[in-house]
This record gives sequence, C-alpha cells and structure tokens, in this order.
Amino acid sequence: MGGDVGPDVVIPAALSALEQHDDLNVILVGDESLLKQALGMHKARAHDRLLVHHASQSVEMDELPSHALRSKKDSSMRVAINLISDGTADACVSAGNTGALMATARFVLKMLPGIDRPAICTALPSNTAHTWMLDLGANVDCDAEHLLQFAVMGSVLAKAVDNNEHPRIGLLNIGEEETKGNEQVKQAAQLLSNSHLDYRGYAEGDDIYKGNFDVIVCDGFVGNISLKTSEGVARMIAQFIREEFNRNLLTKLAALVTIPVLKNFRKRIDPRRYNGATLLGLRGIVIKSHGGADPLAFANAIKVAIVEVRESVPERISNQLEIYLQHRQAI
Repeated sequence: MGGDVGPDVVIPAALSALEQHDDLNVILVGDESLLKQALGMHKARAHDRLLVHHASQSVEMDELPSHALRSKKDSSMRVAINLISDGTADACVSAGNTGALMATARFVLKMLPGIDRPAICTALPSNTAHTWMLDLGANVDCDAEHLLQFAVMGSVLAKAVDNNEHPRIGLLNIGEEETKGNEQVKQAAQLLSNSHLDYRGYAEGDDIYKGNFDVIVCDGFVGNISLKTSEGVARMIAQFIREEFNRNLLTKLAALVTIPVLKNFRKRIDPRRYNGATLLGLRGIVIKSHGGADPLAFANAIKVAIVEVRESVPERISNQLEIYLQHRQAI
C-alpha cells in the first residue's frame, strides 16, 4: 500500500514477476477490497500463486517511524514483515516509508548475532558491472566497528549475488592517503586491514563508478548524500541530452540517427534496473523499493528478493561473522 502510487505499481510488477519466475509465490498485503479492485482493473486472471492478505491499516510516507511502530500494528508493512517472522513468507518487498520499514523490521525480525545495526545496501552501475554500496541512509552516526560489520555484510552479498569469491572492499574517504579522513574512518581502516576481508584501502567518490571496488562502505549520512547526488546528476544529464536533441530540426534528425546508441546508454544507467535496496543484518530478507518506482523498477526489487532467498543471504552473513570473530580472536 506504500510508495508514491501504491497498488497500481505493485500489482503489475507482481504479475510480471510471476510470469518470469515459475517458482515464485506472491502475497499482496493490504486493504483486501482495494487490492481486489485494483486486480480487476489490471484484468489479472485468477492465479494460484497470487494471494491477497488483508491488513486494515497503512503507514503514510511522512509518518514518524515510532508512531507507525506503536500505533499501526495492523499496517500492511507490519503484517508483511510478520509473515516472514511466522514462516509464511521468505521475504518482504516494500516501497513504503523507509524509516518505518527499518524500525518495524528490526523490531519484528531482530538482528543477526554480531550485528549491531542494519544497513541499506544496493548496487550502483560502474564501468565494469556494478558496485555494492552501504550504508545508504539507515545509520547517520556509525563507529569503526559498525563500518567493519557493514563490510562483512556487503562482502557476503557480493559473493552470493555475483558469485564473486573475493570481493574487493573499499572504505569511502576524502582521499586515498592514509593521513586523510576522520578518526572514525581511520579506525575502521585499521580494523579492515586486520580482517579476513580483501580490503583494498580508501575509495574516493569517483571510485564508486570506476569499478575498482566491488563493495564500498560508508556511514548512512555520507552514503545517502552520495546516492541522491548521483541520481540528480543522472537526471540532469538526461535532461540536457533531451534539450540538445530538441534544439532544432538538424539536432532532431541527429537524434533519429543516434536512437540505438541512446537506448543502450539509457539502459546501462537506468536506475530502475538497480531498484531494490537490501536491509542487511536482519534475521530475514527485507527489500526496500524506491517510493517512486514504476512497475519495471518494482519488479526488479522483487527479483532482488528472489535472489537473496535462493542464496540464503542472512545465513551466509551469520556464517561469515562467525569466521571473522574466530579470525579476530586468533590475532
């Protein structure tokens, strides 16, 4: 029921995902009458792998997480996460209020042993393929130990999703030199250097897209600003290209010639293809879709959930943390 559009995005995305994945079952959680009405509007056929689960409340996009947690116990968000807790569902995908989703998931599912805080992680396009980045906004203030935990979780995700046995870890900083950065980052660098991870040193902002690192770690304040800045630059470039090609008849003719190139360019940087951020560190799989996602983008968030379920990401994070703790004790 969340996001900028709600069921009119979620339902076509769910139907598309069901067509693409034969082993997928989808539970639509929300106001039953509204969902069934929306299903009818989308001319959805009866589907034995699509169920509707009623929830009498919904969380508003601007609602305080504390209020949603305390007063919206039958919200679609809370009910969906409860379905993971009781074993009915394997994962939850939501385009709703990020703070409320994080607070509710943490309250219901609890944290994995050895993880203090959950982190938001997603893939960003790079020159080689993509780069995983975390945290993207869940934790404004982090200490060095938190950043180390984020690195462990990001490394596991890269291994599970990309079949990358040795993800290269970078720590986002204002320079590559060891003397650069605040104390928090310097302490995290020391911990990472002594860990079992393939730590490659400091990463600067432009390294996010170069492909020199597979995982880049930062606190949520820096990560969210970096992400939103990147999205803004991408929209600006797209707008500039449109304006230039529409400038006169000659540029419009040039646009016709370059259509194949422009389509491929748009596909490579299309943020919809990267929609679906993981709330790592929980005892369950919760995927956050962008609130303004369209059906294609939301279907991609469902795909992210499918991959993480198949690869048992929470269990693998727990195992890697145990290996790290053993390594730390041996030093």
